[in-house]
Amino acid sequence: MRPRVPLRLRAALPALLLLPLLAAAALPARAACESGLAERMHARLHPKRTLVGALAACKAWPAYPGRSIVVLPLERADSGAGDRTLDLEVLVIQRPDNGNTDRDAVLARLFQPEALEEDAIRIRDIRIDTARYVLSPESRAFGLRVSYSGSSRPNPFSSETLRLYVPEGGKLRQVLDEIELDRDSGEWDLQCAGQFEQLRSLVSVGRPRGGGGGFADLVLARTLTPMRAQLQDDGQCVEKTGTARYESVTLRYEGERYAVPKALRAP
Repeated sequence: MRPRVPLRLRAALPALLLLPLLAAAALPARAACESGLAERMHARLHPKRTLVGALAACKAWPAYPGRSIVVLPLERADSGAGDRTLDLEVLVIQRPDNGNTDRDAVLARLFQPEALEEDAIRIRDIRIDTARYVLSPESRAFGLRVSYSGSSRPNPFSSETLRLYVPEGGKLRQVLDEIELDRDSGEWDLQCAGQFEQLRSLVSVGRPRGGGGGFADLVLARTLTPMRAQLQDDGQCVEKTGTARYESVTLRYEGERYAVPKALRAP
């Protein structure tokens, strides 16, 4: 008998069902790398390392004409058979107007050892976020969003996280540690009955803080929605959505990075 799955619960089901959606979401970032920018940067900066090309990301930074952001995931040699650890090279590139790729210049960079880890939870996608993260009159950040998914059918799981980076001279500085924005999780009997939870978050930038040129607060509007599914006597699988919980969380900059409560950190 096939599982009787309500339509609105499908987002919470195992990674196998999520793959087509995640692959579609990854297309813009990967398409931007089709020019070979990621491969050229890899050959220039890390020719002896293994590039995980399927997760490499490139995107033009609209706020700065001619600039692109490139993320190079590099597999570590000490990764185990059942897990994987990745270093990240994050770059801001200035591209010449004449299209001469030999003149692509690295304006700022940050190498992050052991930045990402996989075990039962796998990395499905890395995307560059160029939303309007204006943290001060002189500083504009960009984001890195990482999508994860689990492999357990009885305990489906998917998640998306965010980190923020700010260029400073010839360097990049991570000012926001990885936080979880969205999550779909639950437990079910592979037929119908189960309990699920959906988290959705929106990030906005508050007013710049006065005194000492500190960065603006980050405000997270978070909605947590519980759901249940039960098999009825007539054989129908019925979903019930519980009462959503809303909260607003303010992250304040503390000189080097934003302070992140433990509850917001990536799992």
